[in-house]
Amino acid sequence: MKTVETLLKSRVSTNKYDSDRTLSDLEIDKLIQLATLAPSVFNVQNWKFVAVRSAAGKAKLLPLAYGQAKVADAAVTFIVCGTLAPHATLPAALQPSVERGILDDATHAGWVAAANSMYSDNPALQRDEAIRSASLAAMTLMLAAQDRGLASGPMIGFDPQGVAAAFGLQADEVPVMLVTVGYAAPGNWPQKPRKATADVLSYA
Repeated sequence: MKTVETLLKSRVSTNKYDSDRTLSDLEIDKLIQLATLAPSVFNVQNWKFVAVRSAAGKAKLLPLAYGQAKVADAAVTFIVCGTLAPHATLPAALQPSVERGILDDATHAGWVAAANSMYSDNPALQRDEAIRSASLAAMTLMLAAQDRGLASGPMIGFDPQGVAAAFGLQADEVPVMLVTVGYAAPGNWPQKPRKATADVLSYA
């Protein structure tokens, strides 16, 4: 049986993919359903995903990813975006929780007021939050892929302004990273050693 521990210990950042194997729209949709189970501040869900899987889309993305072949060979490359102005979208994002009785009206109003106070005049915090949320969603996406026997890899080597323009992102949609997903081909590195906990952990 797979566990989170086995998924984490077996996951690698994949660079070589079998270009002959694809994913269906249903499989891609399911991956994103699971990715959106990631946490976000106030449950604002300030993320967006563009699934680049067509030949035309891959051809457009390839030069913007500096010619890295994995974006063409992978079944799909997700442009993982965080969205700005989370306070503006929070009321609608929280409404389903109110309707299901998870949050009461007072909590809904309190969270909306707090978010407005935190973000409305703070573009730096808005961007920080967009990057945090998109990063959490990207990691959740990669674990979901690993659970399904798929390979994946995060990428920061791309032109964010060029990607935003080429794929019609809105001004409030920040392309944070690319995540390639597909079936691994031979020749990938094994998981590389990590630092010892003694080097990264302290107690307070």
